[in-house]
Amino acid sequence: MSPHPTQLQDSEVASTETSSQASPAEVASEAPAREPPPAAEPEDSAEEEDEEEFDIESLRGRGVVLIPAYNEEQCLGEVLDRIRASCPFDILIVDDGSVDSTARVARSHGATVVRHPFNMGYGAALQTGYKFASRRHYEVLVQIDADGQHDPAYIVPLARRILEGHSDACVGSRFLVGEGYIPPLARRAGMVLFGKIASIVTRRRVTDPTSGYQALSRRVFTFFKSDLFPADYPDADVLILLYRAGFHAEEIPVKMQASVTGQSMHGGIIRPLFYVFKMLLSICVTLLREPPDPERIPH
Repeated sequence: MSPHPTQLQDSEVASTETSSQASPAEVASEAPAREPPPAAEPEDSAEEEDEEEFDIESLRGRGVVLIPAYNEEQCLGEVLDRIRASCPFDILIVDDGSVDSTARVARSHGATVVRHPFNMGYGAALQTGYKFASRRHYEVLVQIDADGQHDPAYIVPLARRILEGHSDACVGSRFLVGEGYIPPLARRAGMVLFGKIASIVTRRRVTDPTSGYQALSRRVFTFFKSDLFPADYPDADVLILLYRAGFHAEEIPVKMQASVTGQSMHGGIIRPLFYVFKMLLSICVTLLREPPDPERIPH
């Protein structure tokens, strides 16, 4: 998608179309022999039990899944069906000026659609979603790609990290476990570079600085409505912005797969080079700016 420097104001959000809105101690000599305590269950079993006991329906109405989409009619329907099967969150599609049937497919699968009159870029589409979520007072927002690269099975684990107060922003990293789709070497080199920069600045390990699979708290996506949010490629620069604003971000492992369409906003030869230049420039601007004014940070 072509980046565009325009930042949307609240009044500029395009029209919304919705399909639905102790007992005493005993003397040792008199006490009967006791059975040895049962062996502790493996940690993974405890995690599985926790997942089984968690009532997924308790999430209904508390969050929204944000999907920026540009000419994604080919795979969007399947992605929406998988999301519906994975979690009870509302689904918002920001149609970034598509010329195909993206909006129609989204509505037919029960999603809410907000349309841009023309292509404004990935960052602008995300910011439109943040403004929508802020107006609807959601507690958590999970952003996911429309091309099928992100497995919807991780939406709930990401969202729970926010809802249970572990972090303000939780990023799904494909490199913590190293399973599923791993990008080509040339692209990974850029990820390593920006990961190192982000790790040094934020003083925590950042393994996947370009992952768009993220869960954000209400404080974060409300903060992202401001003009501090980058309109072009919100990646490592956003992680640095979050750190300088005092938010706590973390990563959890997720699995990803190759895009169903085989296309990428960073594909080809010129675009990756342009991306590296723009990201380095954006990181420099973020670092040279004064830290965000606390008055601009939601409480």
